[in-house]
Amino acid sequence: MTNLVVPALAFVVFGYLSGSLPPSIWITRLVKGVDVREAGSGHATTTNTIRQAGFAWGALVLLLDIAKGFVPTWLALQFAPAVWIVPLTAAAVVVGHCWPVFAQFRGGMGLASAGGCLLAAEPLALVIALGILLTFTLTIRHGARASVLTGILMAPVFWFLGLRDIEFWIAVAVGMVIAFRFLIDWNRQYRELWLDREQPS
Repeated sequence: MTNLVVPALAFVVFGYLSGSLPPSIWITRLVKGVDVREAGSGHATTTNTIRQAGFAWGALVLLLDIAKGFVPTWLALQFAPAVWIVPLTAAAVVVGHCWPVFAQFRGGMGLASAGGCLLAAEPLALVIALGILLTFTLTIRHGARASVLTGILMAPVFWFLGLRDIEFWIAVAVGMVIAFRFLIDWNRQYRELWLDREQPS
């Protein structure tokens, strides 16, 4: 176990640094000259980028956010010397996305990066997770609460459906981070079925 500490730390640190890359902030600043966090939801998210810079730039942010979750998780799956390092790496990615060292620890909400982590392990897991999130969002009509519930229930649903390998443990790890992160918006009023909140009045 002692021999695994250094490589484990290396994968986890890489995951956090990858997650800390804030494409939404960089792109909106480049395209519009504004900080994406100073309007809309106040978060560095894809939906907030769409609102401020347009759909095409938001789509690019989404792809980059997915990629920064996919790459560290895939590398951990391929090269980590112990399987338990993989979910820790995935969790570190989402933590970095939410509290990025490169953006004063004010980041996004972690959904896209968590999706990238799941995609690296099992594409079907990502499809199921999106289905859970969409179902809750359409049912309770509140993005933050839907995301909290998705974070909590994603792993149990995977287990019930027979996804009990590494994707289950990734769901446990990233789900806890997502649920915690979205609690800050639990009581916010939403303008639509986006995962962004209204500006406080």
